[in-house]
Amino acid sequence: MTTPVTPDTRQVWRAARGPLAILLLIVTVAIVLTLLRGNSEGGSLDPRSAAPDGSRALAALLGDYGVDVERVHTLAAATRAADGDATVLVTHPNLLAPSDLDRISGQAGGLVLIAPNQELARVADPDIEVGGTTADAPHTPECALVGAAGEATIGGVGYRTPHGERCYPTTAGASLVRVGPVTLLGIATPLTNDALDEDGNAALSLRLLGERERLVWYLPSPGDQGRGTASLLTLLPPGWKYGLATLAIAAVLLAVWRARRLGPVVTEPLPVVVHAAETTEGRARLYRRAGAADHAAEALRAAARHRIAAHAGLTTDAGPEAVVAAASRASDAHEAYWLLYGPAPSDDAALVRLAAELDRLENEVREA
Repeated sequence: MTTPVTPDTRQVWRAARGPLAILLLIVTVAIVLTLLRGNSEGGSLDPRSAAPDGSRALAALLGDYGVDVERVHTLAAATRAADGDATVLVTHPNLLAPSDLDRISGQAGGLVLIAPNQELARVADPDIEVGGTTADAPHTPECALVGAAGEATIGGVGYRTPHGERCYPTTAGASLVRVGPVTLLGIATPLTNDALDEDGNAALSLRLLGERERLVWYLPSPGDQGRGTASLLTLLPPGWKYGLATLAIAAVLLAVWRARRLGPVVTEPLPVVVHAAETTEGRARLYRRAGAADHAAEALRAAARHRIAAHAGLTTDAGPEAVVAAASRASDAHEAYWLLYGPAPSDDAALVRLAAELDRLENEVREA
């Protein structure tokens, strides 16, 4: 079986540079696409956007009827632009705080909110309740406020309140509620380019947003410091969310591709068979190249002491006195001590003589 070897830095780089190049390419393409999309005009409910969910068609229609549409992105700009002669449309009110909407409604002649949650809807009426949501579909207004508009493609959030005017009733409540100057619209579908020419959506949009000569079209932006608290995911544009999800999927697939496959141990025959004598010779050459005659001599003496102790019946931890005593039965004690524990040889020739004497001593002990 082969012995595992820890990869060095060069091997790690060779293995990782391919996946890193792919990841860098993905990030570069994502940044380029984001920058290119950033040059496009607007997004959802933007009066400059010609996309299906944009509102350029409605802005042009309002302009034809003499309504001046002013597009703003910050709360400060919306507050400055709002006055008693202007209607303020907030496309994404759930990104604001109730106090922000109170500031706008206190200055604007009318305030239109698209699908606000219950906390924000209570800016219009403290008793209002959110009944749930329904799918958008043609509904009859059943109210005098927009009765002339006829059916409209509406639905979304439904509101229940005992006050004000309630239009387009659904199972979840009314999809359009007006209490004082504040109008709640449960869904933005009637205002989009894709649905403006369906049913009575155009008439409904003109009725809600064309009551005054000025319309402040407020699209809250991520850089607006005056907005209420919102989560990070809410602030991210949809394209970034899809990009992060794509990168996560790519990382998982890369990990699965590069992960170690677990399975039974595979045995492999060694490429060569190394004999013990070759190992000994190779180690001896290393000692000679390093000039380590003392280490080589100590290795020879340790092996000799071990074998002599074994022949004499001594334990492996026997001291020098016991080993020399066992060796002196076949040789002179002083000579035995010098051979087994003497000084290191001064050169290779002395090392060879020491090896021969140790071999002779072991043979004499064995014969004795």
